[in-house]
Amino acid sequence: MCVVAVFPVGNIPLFVLLVASEVFHVWQVFGFIHTVWARKRTKQFDARFQPHVAVFITVCGEPEDIIESTVLAAKKMNYPNFAIYILNDGKVANRDNWQEAEQIARRQGVTCITRTVPGGAKAGNINHAMAQTHEPYIVVFDADHEPKKHFLQETVGYFIDEKVAFVQSPQFYKNADVNQVAGGSWEQQALFFGPLLKGKDTVNSTFMCGTNMVLRRVALEEAGGMSEQSIAEDFLTSLLIHEKKWKSVYVDKVLAEGLAPEDFLSYYKQQFRWARGSLEILFSYNPLFRRGLTFAQKIQYLSSSSYYVSGIIVLINALLPLSYFFFELKPLTINTMTLALIFLPYIFVILYTLQLTSNFTYTFRALSFSLGSSTIYMKALWATITRRQNAFAVTSKTRVGGNHGKLVAPHLVYIGLVFAGVAWGVMREGLSASMVSNIAWAIIYIAAFAPFISAAFEKQKEEKVEVAV
Repeated sequence: MCVVAVFPVGNIPLFVLLVASEVFHVWQVFGFIHTVWARKRTKQFDARFQPHVAVFITVCGEPEDIIESTVLAAKKMNYPNFAIYILNDGKVANRDNWQEAEQIARRQGVTCITRTVPGGAKAGNINHAMAQTHEPYIVVFDADHEPKKHFLQETVGYFIDEKVAFVQSPQFYKNADVNQVAGGSWEQQALFFGPLLKGKDTVNSTFMCGTNMVLRRVALEEAGGMSEQSIAEDFLTSLLIHEKKWKSVYVDKVLAEGLAPEDFLSYYKQQFRWARGSLEILFSYNPLFRRGLTFAQKIQYLSSSSYYVSGIIVLINALLPLSYFFFELKPLTINTMTLALIFLPYIFVILYTLQLTSNFTYTFRALSFSLGSSTIYMKALWATITRRQNAFAVTSKTRVGGNHGKLVAPHLVYIGLVFAGVAWGVMREGLSASMVSNIAWAIIYIAAFAPFISAAFEKQKEEKVEVAV
């Protein structure tokens, strides 16, 4: 009754949806603040600690020049005790060029471990190589992530603390300026590899990000190896390691450079994989019920995995104006000015906090890619709820040609419905206060979707077909 008194209810179902979406927003804001809150953490580091390290370069049919460039960069690392292994999954993935990895290994004098029995995708590839190597520490690089000379010098020293299980460094996309997709992808990730992971590190909640990471073999084996139960194997394995009371470290320095997806289809597949893997953890390995995690770790894992529920929340908020345009339905019966006084300060605080914590580098394009990806997140949510099987899709390292406009068809349909709804509503009641406020809300969403839609129609020059494995 108190809520109704403060916010006079209009249409009850819409009111319930609005409240649910705002509760989710409050939860995400709480999770973000908890992450970036200023805290200090003391970490041990000793550059003199230089144990033997196995350098795993995971390969699954990527172009030969990209693989060899990464091998060459790894060979130049300034560190006395390491061996390089190319983990060749191309054969089990039925890639025509699987033998190229073996040829590179022979040319460069490194070891190639080629799998002949499939299973577990990238996690299975790493576990297979672990069984054939012995070094106590393992570095993992994706085929396109070239380490800098000082990578091992900046990371291995943290293992002087015998409870540190893994050290993660940022992913940096050196091709961010190539086109809209690569740029938007990098800008979207910059927030995560900046204030978010730095904050998670202060509460021992950094999780592995698939590449540019160093692992303690004993800790990984205690967690059962890289988890093959999820297409987000790095995220789930991190949770299982933390559950065993191991520590993690995030090094906020660019120590390797990789490639962002350069076409919209590759970006779409990448986002779907991340969303599906995270949602699987939320539903199947809910952090709230993991006994080995600290309270702070539970908040961090729950906040990260639940982020992808935002797809349905974006849909709810975007559909509210349409419900008024076509059916004169609205969740609240308060006037436009009162509504603005309630929500505008809230929106301003969120955006300002994002900018403040990112040193005012958070871009509108990053926001657009996050909101625009809501359709991907909804697809992943549905696949998770229905337990639909999805193969691990390797992100293409070159541009996949073709028209990807169909991937933003829902956004285009939404824009069409807004225009039709505005025409219908104006004919019905003119530019009433309710019509103006709903038009403004719809325009905000259209503007937010615009860079995302534009990226989908960006012309691609090269074609390369990637096969899911």
